[in-house]
Amino acid sequence: MTEPDVTGDPNQKHRIYLVDGSGYIFRAYFAMIRGRQPMSRSDGTPTGAVLGFSNMLFKLIQDTQADGRVSHLAVIFDTSRKTFRSEIYPEYKANRDAPPEDLIPQFPLVREATRAFNVPAIEKEGFEADDIIATYAAQARAKGMECVIVSSDKDLMQLVGGDVTMLDPMKNQLIGADEVQEKFGVGPDRVIDVQSLAGDSVDNVPGVPGIGIKTAALLINEFGDLDTLLERAEEIPQKGRREKLVANVDKARISRDLVTLKNDVDLDIDVMDLTVQMPSAADLIAFLQENEFKQLIGRVTEFFGEGFREEAAVLPDRETVESSNGAPKVETVNYTTILDMEALQAWIKEAIRVGHVAVDTETTSLNAMQASLVGISLSIHPGNACYIPVGHVNPKSQGGFDFDGAAEKGTEDNPHQLAKADVLAALKPLLKDPGVMKIGQNIKYDQVVLSQEGIEIAPVDDTMLLSYCQEAGLHGHGMDELAKLHFNVTPIPFKEVAGTGKSQITFAEVPIDKATEYAAEDADITLRLHQWLKRQLVKAKAVSLYETIERPLVPVIAKMEQEGVKVDAKLLSTLSSDFGARMEGLVAEVHDLAGEEFNVGSPKQLGEILFDKMGLSGGKKGKNGAYTTDVNVLEGLAAEGVELAQKVLDWRQLSKLKSTYTDALQSQINAKTGRIHTSFSLAAASTGRLASSEPNVQNIPVRTEEGRKLRQAFIAEEGNKLISADYSQIELRLLAHIADISSLKEAFSEGIDIHAKTASQVFGVPLEGMDPMMRRSAKAINFGIIYGISAFGLARQLGVSRTEAQGYIDQYFLQYPGIRSYMETTKSFCHEHGYVQTLFGRKIHLPGINDKNGARRSFSERAAINAPIQGSAADIIKRAMVRLPDALKSENLSARMLLQVHDELIFEVPNNEVDETAAIVTSVMEDAAFPAVELSVPLTVDAGIGDNWGEAH
Repeated sequence: MTEPDVTGDPNQKHRIYLVDGSGYIFRAYFAMIRGRQPMSRSDGTPTGAVLGFSNMLFKLIQDTQADGRVSHLAVIFDTSRKTFRSEIYPEYKANRDAPPEDLIPQFPLVREATRAFNVPAIEKEGFEADDIIATYAAQARAKGMECVIVSSDKDLMQLVGGDVTMLDPMKNQLIGADEVQEKFGVGPDRVIDVQSLAGDSVDNVPGVPGIGIKTAALLINEFGDLDTLLERAEEIPQKGRREKLVANVDKARISRDLVTLKNDVDLDIDVMDLTVQMPSAADLIAFLQENEFKQLIGRVTEFFGEGFREEAAVLPDRETVESSNGAPKVETVNYTTILDMEALQAWIKEAIRVGHVAVDTETTSLNAMQASLVGISLSIHPGNACYIPVGHVNPKSQGGFDFDGAAEKGTEDNPHQLAKADVLAALKPLLKDPGVMKIGQNIKYDQVVLSQEGIEIAPVDDTMLLSYCQEAGLHGHGMDELAKLHFNVTPIPFKEVAGTGKSQITFAEVPIDKATEYAAEDADITLRLHQWLKRQLVKAKAVSLYETIERPLVPVIAKMEQEGVKVDAKLLSTLSSDFGARMEGLVAEVHDLAGEEFNVGSPKQLGEILFDKMGLSGGKKGKNGAYTTDVNVLEGLAAEGVELAQKVLDWRQLSKLKSTYTDALQSQINAKTGRIHTSFSLAAASTGRLASSEPNVQNIPVRTEEGRKLRQAFIAEEGNKLISADYSQIELRLLAHIADISSLKEAFSEGIDIHAKTASQVFGVPLEGMDPMMRRSAKAINFGIIYGISAFGLARQLGVSRTEAQGYIDQYFLQYPGIRSYMETTKSFCHEHGYVQTLFGRKIHLPGINDKNGARRSFSERAAINAPIQGSAADIIKRAMVRLPDALKSENLSARMLLQVHDELIFEVPNNEVDETAAIVTSVMEDAAFPAVELSVPLTVDAGIGDNWGEAH
């Protein structure tokens, strides 16, 4: 059987299922009547095929939701036997028997069933369902989607190839190019030729009499295609075949016209509009009740969740205990340790049967690229989980740890456990099986860990991201917090099994029985979180955000983390020495200005110098009794001309760069790869922005000379260049679009310098010959307004009085009144709903928006103004990141995406692919919003190229 992964990496594309409705109906009918009494409802209407069809469609919906990759779904029906083929060949399908008498009244009910499940039911007079499927398959391929045709009809096999496969719904087997080759003896691209020769007695396609499938395949493989065969028929050595072909050339060509599917049918509904939708409880339950499908009502209600049941109000309470928010609660659990292969194979078999498994790895480090695998936990059914130890050692042999006399098995150094190689070999087919959804909490970590072991996990669902897409800003999205929030369960803390402080041990040293309790619980809770949060996704209207942005981004980020980036250790060492020397010089200057020596790094001592000894105003003490000397305080003093404050700020900046980057980066170089591997946090910022750590590449200064020097330490491997692709003024462009500021939109469309234009309008000066300082001031205003800057803050940035700064702000709003309107409308919406939204539907919750504390409320209002803009920018670059791997691969380019820093992507590219790669990256990034959002301003990307990041940036 062909591997059911038809596109390489299934996480990178939308997937559509096109169901052959007619095939479903007949399969359902004959399956239901086989060995059973005819089924009908109380009024005598036969319903056996309707029930069978409904069961099959519901099963498909369950499978597609478990798959998680399916974004589009439709059922395609035939309308009548009269089609354009009847005009070509009146005898076409003329010998088919009429449908069974009790099936005829069920045809319209089947369409009703489809619509009740809120699935598009598509048909068109004059065309067969196969032609509509062919058309949608072509549209899907053009849109870069995967397409799965749910049918076993041989006539559809000509469509297989590339991003199109078939799924036999009765055998639950995928039909790919290999299966087509096995059936017809030729590949999908020559199926039409074989059918044209062999004909089809069922559909009354004549073909060439006496030529069957095997002979037709032999002839086509020998001559290449039908036209060549017919032209050279006289060359066929076998007399019988030769004479049959020569005598029936016209029939072969007519047959080709009959079997060739039309892929350009004029359809009213575009493929992109066939999106998966949650059914209406009222409509679906009403249909099922009308047809008296009581058991199906129960299964449907169970699947779609409690909110669905409450809306339908047709079933008694389930016999389960539930938490306060309605999430299912498991009262008893069963966690086991897997110590033999037979037990492991039983879990694997069950996961394949069910189609999903929660996976969690236990390791020796939080750094995925440095971690060693210790064990793997699995959960398939709520309350049941297992732990498979593979890397535990006896703590006694590692330094005398004693866990209450825990029994030791196996060797002196290692407890009894399965060999890691055997476990991974057994799990590998499951973890890469596209028919089994792998569920994880921050599964990116597990992907990176297992990738180091030669296993690529796909497809995946992530409970952290499911929560993040629905409730960003309301709470954290770690497993412990989500378990407490949704199930009122407090998972076993890590410190309980591994200790704390100096006595803390690695997970490899934790006794296996305790490790099982801890690890299996993680997998179990992850599975339960998935079952609850995935159902809530539709209700939260976050399906598109999750399926098109967050979930497909996971493998992209995992790959970036594994790629890492090379750094120049010698340059880092030189910079560290330089920064250290300059810091010493600044300390001496600070001491000279203070008139005494003190610890510049001590906020307490600095506060005493500034506000007690020097007598500066504005000193405020915190709860600990010490003066506050944070960056805001020091910047305020520096703006007032206090030189000592500016020197301390300079010292702090160098200190941070030295400790966080030039010193730390040298120690973070991976011994195996020779590169550093930052870790990206996918659910940290409520706006959707990525964060990173070890190192935090997001915080490298952009505008300072030190920051530029630091970027020069990020280098390309020999024979490669770095490309830095950076969105130009994306947030201002999005502001112009969202706030509908015509003058700004015109400026961006015409390529006018937006900061110069603002300076011209606010300061009343001509564009020609403008003082660069005025442009810089306008730039500060443009970006400051987005972040809700105050007159005080602007005054500090520009070095002007607060009154003058307020005048600039007032004049800005006079020139762009739509921005003020946007701000007020956005704040009002947030006050009412508690959140704001990006252009792509991401909800950013701001719980402090109605806080009684004025300072907190004002902060949330400023955040509400900026969040839709910053969040939309984050969504756009994520959409680009999701598309870029396929775009580069399709052009056979080997560029590696290494880093994402706010609005910038960094790639490592072979020297001979630089220009082509830069062009594709730029194109994809500039078009990333489309087709979800059609922006009224153009996005532009600046692509720089260099041997290091500093040169490319």
